[in-house]
Amino acid sequence: MAENENKFEQAKGNVKETVGNVTDNKQLENEGKEDKASGKAKEVVENAKNKANEFIDKFKGNKEDK
Repeated sequence: MAENENKFEQAKGNVKETVGNVTDNKQLENEGKEDKASGKAKEVVENAKNKANEFIDKFKGNKEDK
């Protein structure tokens, strides 16, 4: 999942949560909270994956230099 999709999921969740709050729709509000949390979790995983790949690439580069 691309970073933009994660941000979109978080934004969508924020809108759902706000609308649910304003309309006193607890189910919609909770769905929004879940979407935000899911988008954030996916973003954290994606960032960790990218960092790990950067580390591996750097390690491979150092190893090839020797």
